[in-house]
Amino acid sequence: MPLIKNGAFVEDRFVFIPEGQAFPDDGGVMVSLARFQSERDSIIAHHRPVCVRLAAAENPEVLKDDLANIDAIALEFPIFRDGRAFSWARMLRERFAYQGEIRAVGHFLYDQLAFLMRVGFDAFEVRVPGAPAADEIVFILAMTTGYRVHARVGGLLAENISKWDGLR
Repeated sequence: MPLIKNGAFVEDRFVFIPEGQAFPDDGGVMVSLARFQSERDSIIAHHRPVCVRLAAAENPEVLKDDLANIDAIALEFPIFRDGRAFSWARMLRERFAYQGEIRAVGHFLYDQLAFLMRVGFDAFEVRVPGAPAADEIVFILAMTTGYRVHARVGGLLAENISKWDGLR
């Protein structure tokens, strides 16, 4: 996903590695909290950038003894109404003096960026709702109220469009 950091789009230096999948030979890795806890010594021993992704219900306090070994923490917003990540970010910055990257992932609202930065977030995964995944095909529908968009396109005239189109 595209990443905004310091007000600009940047290349993401972390690759999410799901449970059970082998780590790449080099580069930064992002892992779940469960995987970090179960493979902590192995992950730290590789001396690579590490990002731990926390679900909204996972308290970052469990990482307080390992913060010096963690380059970034990704806090998830499962739905835009869930504000627990705001509290987790503030806790990391103020209570634990965490200096690494704190990344917002998931369903946060873009008009909340100022508030997110105020509590300690400094990186934001940008998502485009409804955008196709890498293995999906895009179907584009072009409509006009006048003549056809292009003679080869064809399609419905404006007066023939009904609320039931696409549901037949």
